[in-house]
Amino acid sequence: MKPAYFTRILTLSALGLMVTPSSYATDITRGKILASTCFACHGTDGRSSGSIPSIYGYPVETLYRNMKSFQDGTRPATVMGRHAKGYTDEEIKLIAEYLSNIR
Repeated sequence: MKPAYFTRILTLSALGLMVTPSSYATDITRGKILASTCFACHGTDGRSSGSIPSIYGYPVETLYRNMKSFQDGTRPATVMGRHAKGYTDEEIKLIAEYLSNIR
């Protein structure tokens, strides 16, 4: 490697500007990861621009209750019942919490 490369690294290190994994890590929650699958149909961050309803910003209880209704079949759906059956109660709670906090 060229000496200039090492000079830059040493200079950045001395200034406390060295990029480390902890300095660029983002806060990705499990709820966010789980909810990301919803965005294919419900729009980016749950903001639908089509006929499928938006799902962001609803109260946690509403989102949780709706998903549980899809899961147990008491709420009719075309594909949501199959999606909801793939999640545990804890995962549904995490998804609902994440979606309810999107503004």
